[in-house]
Amino acid sequence: MSMSRKISMGIDGFGRFSRFVLRGIRQKDNSKLVATDFKTSQALPILVSEQEQDRLGSAGLKSLRLLAFLGAGVSGLLSCATVAYSSDEAEHGLECPSYPWPHRGILSSYDHASIRRGHQVYQQVCASCHSMSLISYRDLVGVAYTEEETKAMAAEVEVVDGPNDEGEMFTRPGKLSDRFPQPYPNEQAARFANGGAYPPDLSLITKARHNGQNYVFALLTGYRDPPAGVSMREGLQYNPYFPGGAIAMPKMLNDGAIEYEDGTPATEAQMGKDVVSFLSWAAEPEMEERKLMGFKWIFVLSLALLQAAYYRRLKWSIFKSRKLVLDVVN
Repeated sequence: MSMSRKISMGIDGFGRFSRFVLRGIRQKDNSKLVATDFKTSQALPILVSEQEQDRLGSAGLKSLRLLAFLGAGVSGLLSCATVAYSSDEAEHGLECPSYPWPHRGILSSYDHASIRRGHQVYQQVCASCHSMSLISYRDLVGVAYTEEETKAMAAEVEVVDGPNDEGEMFTRPGKLSDRFPQPYPNEQAARFANGGAYPPDLSLITKARHNGQNYVFALLTGYRDPPAGVSMREGLQYNPYFPGGAIAMPKMLNDGAIEYEDGTPATEAQMGKDVVSFLSWAAEPEMEERKLMGFKWIFVLSLALLQAAYYRRLKWSIFKSRKLVLDVVN
């Protein structure tokens, strides 16, 4: 259920509650207690009882009115929240669905086959515009590729190095210590090639965006035709998950756009899931080691806690079980 739907249901519920309270107040005002045909000896208790009832009724009436005003105030606040949420949705994009990523568990690890496929998607689809300046080829060793495969992959890239002994720059085949190549030499060239839009670096994109993994997946698979009454400028695409709804990046993931090495069907959702897994690993490559180390520390501290509890019981047992005899005679 979306946030706007929850807020609407809350406003409707408070409105019904306010109407119910106001109806009870009106009925309370119209009803009166009449006591007749009592004996003279009971007149004073009846009078006291009626005064007590009037006092309690007045207190209850005030409480009901307070609840009514409280309900009206909360309804007004929720109405303002609905307007604010709508404007926030237009400014920051549609709220992303939550997907069950396999590596989000406490002891879960990355799907390394998916990371390898995601790197293939990045190479063939994303790398022409987006850089990953914080990732080196050696980071892929043991994660998605063997050392020989990574060396062969790096050697396919020509890297500008130098200066040499003559003070000139030269090109050489890439090696494991080199970073991923940049698609553009600088930001100005990137903006010129993309109509003024600057493709962000993807090294930390899942950490740099709110709800990063879900946002990136929803953005890649969320291209739609603009709704009625919405016109898009030339060169922009409609995507409700992008802030403002207009994005310069065209839809890049289409069924069968690439051919996976392992034969996995390259559907739009599969490519989106794989590239998000790869980007999640790139933003947090130490996650598996951190989780393993945390589990080890929790296990060791649990043993230490058991030992401390046993030592406390051993040392304090004599004090808890002893008896003190007070000789009042002598």
